[in-house]
Amino acid sequence: MSSAKGRYRALYTYAWDLAEAGVDAAVNEFQRLGLETVTMAASYHAGKFLRPHGLNGKVYFPDDGTVYFRPDPSRYGGLKPVVNPIVGQRDVLRELCERKDVATNAWLVLLHNSRLGLANPDMCSQNAFGDRYIYSLSPSHPDARAYAVGLARDVTENYNVRGISMESPGFAPYAHGYHHEFSLFRHNRWMDCLLGLDFSPHAISRAKQVGIDAERLRAQVAEDLQSYLASDIDFPDDMAEAFWLADVQADGDLRRYLDFRSNEVTSLVQEIRAAVRPDAEVAVIPSVARPTGGAWYEGSDLKSLAETTGIIEACFYEPSAARIRSDLFDIKRRLRGTSAIRAIMRPAHPDLNTKAEFLDAVAGLRDGGVTEFAFYNWGHLRRSNLEWIGEAMRMLP
Repeated sequence: MSSAKGRYRALYTYAWDLAEAGVDAAVNEFQRLGLETVTMAASYHAGKFLRPHGLNGKVYFPDDGTVYFRPDPSRYGGLKPVVNPIVGQRDVLRELCERKDVATNAWLVLLHNSRLGLANPDMCSQNAFGDRYIYSLSPSHPDARAYAVGLARDVTENYNVRGISMESPGFAPYAHGYHHEFSLFRHNRWMDCLLGLDFSPHAISRAKQVGIDAERLRAQVAEDLQSYLASDIDFPDDMAEAFWLADVQADGDLRRYLDFRSNEVTSLVQEIRAAVRPDAEVAVIPSVARPTGGAWYEGSDLKSLAETTGIIEACFYEPSAARIRSDLFDIKRRLRGTSAIRAIMRPAHPDLNTKAEFLDAVAGLRDGGVTEFAFYNWGHLRRSNLEWIGEAMRMLP
């Protein structure tokens, strides 16, 4: 089912919430709210989730790094998906796809996978000291790339989804909310950006092929970080930002390495777009950064990704309508009309805490030309917040 057959007005969901409540009851509620698409996590990482209207308990811990559909192992290389036990009981994604009254969109978390990272440490990103970030499969590793392509191809060819929304196609930053992530340091932009650079062997090798001395850069970054960690200095935030920008400007290899990261991610997304079912929509959720323009650090070049897929699905996770309008202005400036922009919004804390602010934000996006909306997340939102979505849908053409 393509977007030409229906607008993208979606609610993000998880298989465990749908299975618990029943697909019929869930779809009835979504339709009552004016929504026409269910965007379900078909591959996902771990979490600890408070579910205000959960029927079988209020706090849920999903199995880390599993898929919520029945994969075809022949579509993958050496790295294969792990199937969540829920699928053995019922294939919720299949149930959704067989319905005629709602469209189904598959939400794919690609390279953020601690389960596969722990089992395959050689595929993980590595910092300048050689420490592996097990939550981040490297976009430069051929098996990790093949896994991401396999996921997208598998779910679009074996399930009648209207399309996919791809999350984490790039290089994860250092700070990512890992379990008990902790340090007795006051972090800053300069330190975290250097710690987040991937110097895994495949990244260094692929950078060398395009003329970048990534090994020299790795050694320099390690030396700079070691010197800072051994000192008694704490960079103030504004100075750290200026130091990072100065490094990017002054060091040709660093600047070229950041461009190389963008090429790695863009080429991966191009491979995915070429591999999936031709009529399936492919949207990219470009970043965990706020605002969206910060996606460049993860290798997500918004304009290049937009030209590849035609859809940027941006997370407008901001605490005010004014900030959301500013983010949209910047995204449109970067895309220059090359892509449709979808909006993902959270109608609740920590973003838009009042109904008035949420509706103002929706109106701002609407007036800025956004016609496709999604909301996160059905199982997390109170019933009262879900009703805000219904009001917002009545404001849209």
